[in-house]
Amino acid sequence: MQAGNVLETQEIVKAEVGGGFGGAASVPKKYSIDQGSYLPDSSSDVTNEFGKYPTEEELQTLRRVSGPIPWIAYSVCFVELCERFSYYGTTAVFTNFIQRPLPPGSSTGAGHSGQSGALGMGQRAAFGLNTFNSFWSYVTPMGGAYLADGYWGRFKTIQVAIAAAMVGHIILIVSAVPSVLKNSHGGIAAFAIGLVIMGVGTGGFKSNISPLLCEQQKVTKMYVKTLSTGESVIVDPIVTTSRMFLYYYACINIGSLVGQIGMVYAEKYVGFWLAFMLPTVMFACAPFVLFACKRYYHLSPPTGSVLSNFFQLWTLAQRGMWSLNPVTTIKNFKRPDYWERVKPSNIAPSERPKWMTFDDAWVDEVARGLKACTVFLWLPLYWLAYNQMTSNLTSQSATMELHGAPNDVIQNLNPISILIFIPFMDFVVYPALRKARIPFTPLKRICLGFFLASAAMISATVVQYYIYKLGPCGKYMNTCDDPAPINVWVQTVPYALIGFSEIMASITGLEYAFTKAPANMRSLVMSVNLFMNAFSSAIAQALVSLADDPLLVANYGVVAGLAFAGGCGFWISHRKLDKKEDKLNLLQQSKYQGRHKDEHDAEIANEVEQVRRASRQMESKSPLANETSESDTNEKKETAP
Repeated sequence: MQAGNVLETQEIVKAEVGGGFGGAASVPKKYSIDQGSYLPDSSSDVTNEFGKYPTEEELQTLRRVSGPIPWIAYSVCFVELCERFSYYGTTAVFTNFIQRPLPPGSSTGAGHSGQSGALGMGQRAAFGLNTFNSFWSYVTPMGGAYLADGYWGRFKTIQVAIAAAMVGHIILIVSAVPSVLKNSHGGIAAFAIGLVIMGVGTGGFKSNISPLLCEQQKVTKMYVKTLSTGESVIVDPIVTTSRMFLYYYACINIGSLVGQIGMVYAEKYVGFWLAFMLPTVMFACAPFVLFACKRYYHLSPPTGSVLSNFFQLWTLAQRGMWSLNPVTTIKNFKRPDYWERVKPSNIAPSERPKWMTFDDAWVDEVARGLKACTVFLWLPLYWLAYNQMTSNLTSQSATMELHGAPNDVIQNLNPISILIFIPFMDFVVYPALRKARIPFTPLKRICLGFFLASAAMISATVVQYYIYKLGPCGKYMNTCDDPAPINVWVQTVPYALIGFSEIMASITGLEYAFTKAPANMRSLVMSVNLFMNAFSSAIAQALVSLADDPLLVANYGVVAGLAFAGGCGFWISHRKLDKKEDKLNLLQQSKYQGRHKDEHDAEIANEVEQVRRASRQMESKSPLANETSESDTNEKKETAP
């Protein structure tokens, strides 16, 4: 379909039985996010390709269930498992590699019965480099998303990202080779270069792998199904998406759990070079799995950059909305007709800008995507608490009684707790809530995630207080030779709470980004969600001065307060949006493909027409064609009366 045809057929599209992700059947009535209703009334009998579409009454009364998860989706989960094994297996040993010096008599950093180490740069350097790694790995998804949505497609972008990450992993291995570790300056230089290159690959991978996963589901519209028990239920693709992300996240944590535990012991008994090499070998499996399954994947083609259209549309919507009075400006931006005014059908063709080649439905999708991005703006305060797990909590464990366990193996309590909670939530809690018709919406889940993260940091504050109180060196335990008389497994509390909070906030954030984004901007909106982690890492840099003795109690306390305040602010600002959850999911899907796709289709059509013309010209000039023509003429003359 060419760009112009989208607008020409818009009125026809409105009357078709269609639907977006979540499956609203299109009925001949106007709908937008803030106005009207898109649902058939109780007397309607609208169907889609999957079955009967639920009425508004049925949406309120029937239980919602998941559709089938295609087997090919699990191959994407396995690829993610490999990548997370490589990432977390590598980063699990970063703190000891950077903070602690080489143990006496060791050239590989292996501590054996003592503490492993390599560069000896201290806790602040370890915290700073860990924070930079988190920041960089969550900034680069923006570039990967742009390339995937606009030019390369998700599959190619993922493959290029894997290649870049592999180069970074190899350089990290070099940084841990004994001959390099002899010169600490050479070791840190190689480590920093490897960190940057690996982050580029990680970013390109992260923004595209989860959209690739969810695009494999076949049922994309709601329909009513009667079970063998006689119960009528709604098969809801949003529920399917939620379950897919649950098991996707389970694979993330299986990979991180095995990677972290294995690499911690590799670091302790062999050396850092092995702890960096084994994740690289595991990651090398990913491209082979992708290529083997490529013909089974549903791959969305790149549609050219729609960013220019997006920004021009947004600029047009803001025209006349700004005022010197900020209260008036806010009211204007909340006007019900804010997006209605800039829909193509509400602008006369003679006044319509040339770039406006999309349909009304795409405007609604853009509005929904922007609402999702405003939801993500609160997430840095959540990630601030989460990121304590990979840096300061690892250092905290080294100041307690380890009873033979490596200090950086304790953080695996986090993925263990997640792997316990995920099936419990999927098979017990969520079905029970749906059966009781209690809408545990994505925004409610994210809000709960904030408060759980705050509780985790409160528990870490209490633990740190008693480390200072009971430790032989008081408030300077990081440099103390003897640990505080506290069992390290007390950290089960903060790690388990953080794990539960991830199920609420992190998994739901992925689900929200995918289901609320326009189809041709899914990677981009996903990258905005991931970018919030990078923004959190930037905020964390302001807390670096608190990330050492004797200020660690204040560090955890401040983070706990910020997470709690974030949860309160999140719910206050988005409680009204929470009531529109079904409306957001039931938007009609846009027919707009993007300029690249439309131009590509036009070029193909033009080439086909040129081939047909050339073929006709060749036939008219062919001697055989002339002879046949003359023969046919003579036959007609002979048979004429």
